[in-house]
Amino acid sequence: MDEARTATTVGITQPEKAQAESRKYPRCQPDMSIVVAWDAGGSRLVSRVTTVGMGGLFIHTPNPPKEGTTLKLLFDLPNGEVRARAVVRNRKAGEGMGIQFVELRPECRARLNELMKRLLG
Repeated sequence: MDEARTATTVGITQPEKAQAESRKYPRCQPDMSIVVAWDAGGSRLVSRVTTVGMGGLFIHTPNPPKEGTTLKLLFDLPNGEVRARAVVRNRKAGEGMGIQFVELRPECRARLNELMKRLLG
């Protein structure tokens, strides 16, 4: 296991650790506040991002939509705006939801990649 992936598994439970180890991309906590606007089929909300990765995000929201729900996302990074389509992959009532990007334009992927390179050092 590489250092970046090890950093993502510190302080989490065994089932979460297994999930983190099976991820295609590492996730980490952003070093700045990232707020995401999201639309779940007409229901529009704004929430805080708690973890970020090239494959998706964990979004803090008290009442996340059900797994499989498609979302439209919009969030700002220091190097520009990111728009994406995503699917809710897991949810924790009262905590939030893990989402997986399913559509991310090349320029948005480049912005996210730049952030991840900086965060992972």
